[in-house]
Amino acid sequence: MASEHFQPFDPQRLRPVAMSTHAPRILLLYGSLRERSFSRLLVEESARLLTAMGAETRVFNPSGLPLPDDAPDSHSKVVALRELAAWSEGMVWCSPERHGAMTGIMKTQIDWIPLALGAVRPTQGKTLALMQVCGGSQSFNAVNQMRVLGRWMRMLTIPNQSSIAKAFQEFDEHDRIKPSAYLDRVVDVLEELVKFTWLTRDVSPYLLDRYSERKESAEELIKRVNQTRL
Repeated sequence: MASEHFQPFDPQRLRPVAMSTHAPRILLLYGSLRERSFSRLLVEESARLLTAMGAETRVFNPSGLPLPDDAPDSHSKVVALRELAAWSEGMVWCSPERHGAMTGIMKTQIDWIPLALGAVRPTQGKTLALMQVCGGSQSFNAVNQMRVLGRWMRMLTIPNQSSIAKAFQEFDEHDRIKPSAYLDRVVDVLEELVKFTWLTRDVSPYLLDRYSERKESAEELIKRVNQTRL
C-alpha cells in the first residue's frame, strides 16, 4: 500500500459547508417506441410524481437514436442524450421486459452514455431508480440487468425497485396509472430516489474518492513531469 495516498475516514467531509438548494435534477429514460408504450406511460407518471415531490425532470425520447457505433457521437440525438446525462443528478430507467431481458432500445440509450467524456464521468455518483413493465406475470429480469449496468456506470442505485405485471391492465383510458399496490410501490421508489439524491449529491465527490485512483493519478503525473521528450 502507498501510505502517502491512504486517507483515514473524515466524517466532516460528509457534511457539506453549504447544501445545494435547487430542485434535484432527474432524467427519465424509457425502453419502447410503441405508440402506446407502457414504459413511457410509467415514466410520464413518474415525472409527474417527481415534480410533486419537488424535483425537476426531463424525459428523453429515444426515437431516432442510432445504434451505438452506427453514427458519430455528434449525432443530434446522441448529443441531446449526453447533455441530459450531464445535467442530471439522478435518473430513472424504465424498460419493458422482452425475451426475458431489457429491450435493445433501453440498452442503446445506456450504451451511448460513456463512462467518461474527457475528464468527466457523466454518471458517476448520480442516483438511479429502476422500473420495468411486464406483458404477463411479474418478473424482475429487466431491473436486475439494469442494476448490473447501474453499478458498471458507477451510479448509486437505490435499493427499492418497481416491476408492474400485466401493465396493459394498469393504465386507464387517459393513460394514467390506476390506484393499486403497483402505484404505491412506484411512489415508494421515487420518494427513495429523491431522498438519496438530496442526501448524496453534495458529497458524491468524497463518496467516490478512491485510494486506487489517487495512487494512479499521482503515478501518471510523475510520468508526465519526468518525461524527457514529447
